[in-house]
Amino acid sequence: MKKIFLFLCVLGTVLPYYYLITFLSNNNWSMDGFWNDIFFGSSPVSMIVMDLSVAATTFLVFLIYQYKQKKIKILKYIVCLFLVGFSLAFPLYLYDNYKDK
Repeated sequence: MKKIFLFLCVLGTVLPYYYLITFLSNNNWSMDGFWNDIFFGSSPVSMIVMDLSVAATTFLVFLIYQYKQKKIKILKYIVCLFLVGFSLAFPLYLYDNYKDK
């Protein structure tokens, strides 16, 4: 199972950055219009953005709760969450905390 989580970490890093680099190369390496396209591009895209925003916020609240209750180290998950996204931070958390039976 840990190998699957590790593979998902790789996918969670490569896929979002692939699309970011594609966007930037198509827009002369400028971020102009990036946020407007995300939030107001179309209703389906806005729905996915809001869904992931709530999921990432929930994960962040969970991490803070775990830190206060169990004193786990959460800095790397927060860095991953803000530099790459939920697609890396969550599989990395699962990878680090998976225990074989």
